[in-house]
Amino acid sequence: MDLLKCIEDAGIVGCGGAGFPTHVKYKGAKVEYLIINGAECEPLLRTDRYLMIHQADRIVAAVEAVGELLEAKFCKIALKHTYKEEIKALEEAIKGRQSRVELALLGSFYPAGDEQTIVYEVSGRVVPPAGIPLNVGCVVSNVATMLCVSEAMEGVPFTEKYLTVTGEVAHPVIVKVPVGTSFDDCIALAGGTKRSRYFIVSGGPMMGKRLTMEEAHQAVVTKTTSGILVLPEDGQIAQKTEITLQHMFNRAKSACIQCRYCTDMCPRHLLGYPLAPNKIMRKLGISSDIKSMLDDPDVQNAALCCECGICEDYACPMGLQPKRVNQQVKAALREAGIRYQRPEGAVYTPDPNRDGRKIPAKRVAARVGVGPWADLKIDELVEGQPNRVEIPVSMHIGAPSQPVVNAGDTVTKGQLIAKCPEGAMGANIHASIDGKVASVGQTIVIERIG
Repeated sequence: MDLLKCIEDAGIVGCGGAGFPTHVKYKGAKVEYLIINGAECEPLLRTDRYLMIHQADRIVAAVEAVGELLEAKFCKIALKHTYKEEIKALEEAIKGRQSRVELALLGSFYPAGDEQTIVYEVSGRVVPPAGIPLNVGCVVSNVATMLCVSEAMEGVPFTEKYLTVTGEVAHPVIVKVPVGTSFDDCIALAGGTKRSRYFIVSGGPMMGKRLTMEEAHQAVVTKTTSGILVLPEDGQIAQKTEITLQHMFNRAKSACIQCRYCTDMCPRHLLGYPLAPNKIMRKLGISSDIKSMLDDPDVQNAALCCECGICEDYACPMGLQPKRVNQQVKAALREAGIRYQRPEGAVYTPDPNRDGRKIPAKRVAARVGVGPWADLKIDELVEGQPNRVEIPVSMHIGAPSQPVVNAGDTVTKGQLIAKCPEGAMGANIHASIDGKVASVGQTIVIERIG
């Protein structure tokens, strides 16, 4: 079996982040550490925890196979030491298979699942700024990605997604639905909402995409969707999202007290990166024209921000938004074609105070306003069978997939409907239900027949 070809044919992309095509990540890579991210550091999300409990054997088998592909010396599944049921299930699977896979137990802090953070926690190595784990002999993949790999080894393509639906719903659950299922259908599987008006976060409350109720009605599950959080429309996250950019800049200019908390608690700064959000905020106080500041080295360091949100949701005593500022700076840097240039020969040493500045996960949940749902035990799976799916042709890093079906075609679940362009980085896409293709465009719409 050519595992890399199986992964490519199945259209697997990273399930825990931006959707980097997995076959591209693994191609030609020979590493010392294969690290499987099971930390699920975002408050409220329970998907990976569910999979580690109920699909432990398949996950361990996939880790073994990928470890062999990458010739990894160490194969580690990294998860928090507080995940007792998950640890037990994985240990039993490892023992039953007499596997060389090991567990790496992390503290219960946020963001333990950040890629650069987890590499350091497991290997003791610092990924250089603007670098990737491969630069220090590591590859990181998500737990859910390993389940997809396990299915690909059996010839099953990536067509279904596990995700958490929680918050202001009648019955928080893990749902398993076809890619392209509407958010409305997923919320219905959780018993519907408790409110007539609500706000949605796609993903976790710290880094997830914010959606109004109206926007959520148009949203669908993609290969990277990890959760759907139904939150109060007048809640803290919704209110912060409504602040306009100009008002945010005005507040930064008038209220930043240069306390440095945003920098002192920044996970990337604590790894030794030259990222200092307080300096960016100070310079924004001089000029709110971001484009005029792009030549400044301190401003260019915004490119190193992982957008975890600690700076604005936890650290800042003035309620300012350094993360959102960094997002705007990063966008301006991309538009200007300015890429971060790492100084030659630079050495990056973690801050000696790093361990004392790790933020407890429960405290983060309380500070961001999702404390009421942080301790929910979600261990029930509900499977959805929608009558209609809308599958985006671009739901991964790289080039959009090219449709190979037309409106009116009849397709079966698992059939290739869009493929990665020749010579480009991308991923194949498959039908997630049996039915007829209703339309082809930015999305491929499939409707069940009968």
